[in-house]
Amino acid sequence: MNGYERFMTALRRGTPDRVPLWELIVNEPTLSTWGAASLEEFVEQEDLDAITVFEDVPVRPAETAPRTADGIPHPDAGAQHVIDDWGIVWGTTEHGIPYPVSGPIRNAEDLKKYEPPDPLADHRLATLRSAVQRFKGRRAIVFLTHDAFEFSHYLRGGMEHLLIDYVEAPHMAHALAEMAIDFKIRLMHRAIAVGADVVISGDDYASRMGPLMSPKHFREFVLPYLKRSVAAAHDAGVPYIKHTDGDIWRLMDMLVEAGIDAIDPLEPIARMDIGEVKRRYGDRLALVGNIDCTELLPHARPEDVVDAVKETIAKAAPGGGYILASSNSIHPGVKPDNYRTMVEAARRWGAYPLEAAFVEQYARKDYVARLLGPGH
Repeated sequence: MNGYERFMTALRRGTPDRVPLWELIVNEPTLSTWGAASLEEFVEQEDLDAITVFEDVPVRPAETAPRTADGIPHPDAGAQHVIDDWGIVWGTTEHGIPYPVSGPIRNAEDLKKYEPPDPLADHRLATLRSAVQRFKGRRAIVFLTHDAFEFSHYLRGGMEHLLIDYVEAPHMAHALAEMAIDFKIRLMHRAIAVGADVVISGDDYASRMGPLMSPKHFREFVLPYLKRSVAAAHDAGVPYIKHTDGDIWRLMDMLVEAGIDAIDPLEPIARMDIGEVKRRYGDRLALVGNIDCTELLPHARPEDVVDAVKETIAKAAPGGGYILASSNSIHPGVKPDNYRTMVEAARRWGAYPLEAAFVEQYARKDYVARLLGPGH
C-alpha cells in the first residue's frame, strides 16, 4: 500500500498493511532538524502517510492596538499584531505560533453591520493546490477547516464572551454560528473540488478538566453546525475527522451522532484512554493520536517513547481503524529525536497482522500513569 491507501483504509476502519502515520501540525525545531525546508519536504522525508493543509489567510499589520470585547485596551496591546480578512487580530508566540487577541464583533450592532470575507477567493487554496500537485494519489491530503465554535469566539474577541452569549444572547450566538458555518462549508466544497481527500475540523471543545460548555449548550449551539459540516463533506464523498483536545467523554455520544468518521487526538493526560474509546466506539469511529506530547515527547527517554507507542498500538490498532499521531501536535517543546523514535517504533510494531502475544502484553500497560507518577 502507498500512504494514501494506508491512511484511507484505516480512516474507514479497515486494516491496512501497517498503522498509518500522520500529524496535524509540525512546528520547529522538529520541522527542520533533518533538513526539511517546508512541511511538504518534511512529509516526504519522514514518509508520512498524509499531509495537513491549512487555508491561506491574508494578514496585514494591525494599525491600532487591540481592545477587548468590552472596548478596553487588551492586556496584549504592547505586542506586535496582524489582522486577517475577518478583522480578527492575532498575536504570535516566540515560536511563531499565532493566537487570537481580539475580534471585530463586540455587540449585536457590530454583527448587523459585519460582512464576512469571500470564501471562494483563489488565494485561500494556494497551499492546497501545491500539495495536490505533489502528493495526490500517493499521500492523503487532509484539509483543515472549522465548524462553528472557534470562529464564533474569535469573532467575539474571546471564548468567555461567546459562552455568555449562550445564556444571555442565544440569537446572537446562533447568528455567529450561521455566518461561520456558511463560510466554512463553501470553502470546504471548493477545497474538495481542488483535491482534498479528507476534511478535519480543528475546533477544540474541551480542556483536560472537561468540556468548555455544558453538554446542553453543546447540543444547542455546536452540534447542529457540526452535523451540517459533516454532512457537507459526506455529500461530496469525503470522510471527516473531528479534532478536539481535552476530556470529551461527556460529548462523545453527540460526536458520534454528528456522523464523524474519526476522532483526533484523544489526549491520554485528559483521561481519554484509547483502549476504552476503542471498546466503546471502535465499531463506529476510527481513532487517531494518543501519543502524549505534553510530557512524553518533550521529556521522556527514547525507551519510554517506544513503550508508549507499543502500548497504544496494542490498544487501538487491533482490527484496524487506527492512525498513529501525537496527542495534539509536534509543537516547539517536542524533542525531535523523540519524534523520530515514535515514528520508527510505529513502523517496527505497527505492521499487520499484529502478534497476539504482543497485543496481550502491552494492552495491559498504562504509560500515562507511569509518566505522571504517584498521586495522579
